[in-house]
Amino acid sequence: MESSSATTGGSTRREATRQKLYEAAVTLIAEQGFSATTVDEIAERAGVAKGTVYYNFASKSVLFEELLRHGVGLLTASLKEAAERTARDGGSRVDALDAMIRAGLAFIARYPSFTQLYVAELWRTNRAWQSTLMVVRQQVVAVIEDVLREGVAGGEFSDEIDVPLTAAALVGMVLVAALDWQSFQPERSLDDVHASLSRLLQGRVSGHWT
Repeated sequence: MESSSATTGGSTRREATRQKLYEAAVTLIAEQGFSATTVDEIAERAGVAKGTVYYNFASKSVLFEELLRHGVGLLTASLKEAAERTARDGGSRVDALDAMIRAGLAFIARYPSFTQLYVAELWRTNRAWQSTLMVVRQQVVAVIEDVLREGVAGGEFSDEIDVPLTAAALVGMVLVAALDWQSFQPERSLDDVHASLSRLLQGRVSGHWT
């Protein structure tokens, strides 16, 4: 039987390998599409043997499905951490949403290929992983919904707010604005883009929450 330290070391190595495969897959698929990307190419880009891909994932489709879970999991954790940090600092729910917008922008700036891939897949309906995509999408939206509901309950937001639609709209705003920033306005800073979206959130352009 392996010692706990050996087991931990093996788990760490496997996670590092899976991370390399995620990064290779997301870059290739974003560049040339899912169908055109082969397992051989993923293995070569990751610097591992083809068998290593199949050791970690049963197929290319399973790898992609796990990639979606992994990437959205990172985004969700980042948003939650931003909201929780704001609450610890005594900020309002609007402050929490503003911090989450910044966290979302920072995530997209760090992982632009994943974001492009994720947004593209949202519009496709014939994929084997469609149900998984809907689940992970809801994970992100649910984090925003929680803050909105807390704001409504505390009287900070109007109780007429459509929470699910508003949460989805905020996620969509960040995704689209960030992709536009990365693709067409890369000279702008994160602070600049965040400030523009923050003004929208605060109601300086489109009206107040309450």
